[in-house]
Amino acid sequence: MLKLPLKDITRLLFLGLAVYLALLLYLYFNQNNIIYLPDLPTRQVRLTPDRIGLDFEAVTLTAEDDVRLDGWFVPAAPARATLLFFHGNAGNISHRLDSLRLFHQLGLSVLIVDYRGYGRSEGEPSESGIYRDADAAWRYLTETREIPADEILLLGRSFGGAVAAYLASQHAALGLVLESTFTSAPEMAAELYTWLPARWLTRVTYDTRSRLADVRIPLMIVHSRDDEIIPFSQGKKLYEAGNPPKQLLELSGSHNHGHMSNANLYRQGLDGFISDALMRQ
Repeated sequence: MLKLPLKDITRLLFLGLAVYLALLLYLYFNQNNIIYLPDLPTRQVRLTPDRIGLDFEAVTLTAEDDVRLDGWFVPAAPARATLLFFHGNAGNISHRLDSLRLFHQLGLSVLIVDYRGYGRSEGEPSESGIYRDADAAWRYLTETREIPADEILLLGRSFGGAVAAYLASQHAALGLVLESTFTSAPEMAAELYTWLPARWLTRVTYDTRSRLADVRIPLMIVHSRDDEIIPFSQGKKLYEAGNPPKQLLELSGSHNHGHMSNANLYRQGLDGFISDALMRQ
């Protein structure tokens, strides 16, 4: 058996340590490119709701720091309620047409807005900035369109759930739906990078679970047991952390397609949740 001299072993250990530390530094300073994926599959807004037969209004919102945001308002007539929909961390509003169709079938008017740095929205994404984007969307509905807060349903999918939970902790909306959402960014990082001190490296929080302590409106958690990206266990923790009244809707299928592969169950679950929330008013 070949035996390396002690100095060679030491050199290899130092090299390995240097590579590991370089990786930690890369992950620490390159987090925005890992968390925010506006170019996946593309930043271009190629389709609009009229492609699937839905009327819509193009809207431009301005956040408190003067960043201009692009979005759509898709009306329903008559509308049971208005849905403020926060999408995931990849792509843009034009990749959510199937969801807009389903929400329209449920009798919901919908506002969907691209976060800063996504689609045709200005700026660069950041946690504080995206919360400002959510505030701008809320002001547009309640002030510009004069929709009462208790007629606005908040729904966040995946990353968007953390944004919706932030807004729900600030306002008494009709209800909150968290779909395929993580408990917090540090906990999600620990799930993905078990071999790294991921909790300590994560510079953003997106602490969905802690937000729920301040949410006093009807809550529904939607999560697939087969979710390969955000484990079902995190959805269960969100449900346990939420205040009543609350529901847990279990789906099957992948992270990105569970709501479509269980379309009837998903639609029925949302329909029942909306009806219950309206009856509580």
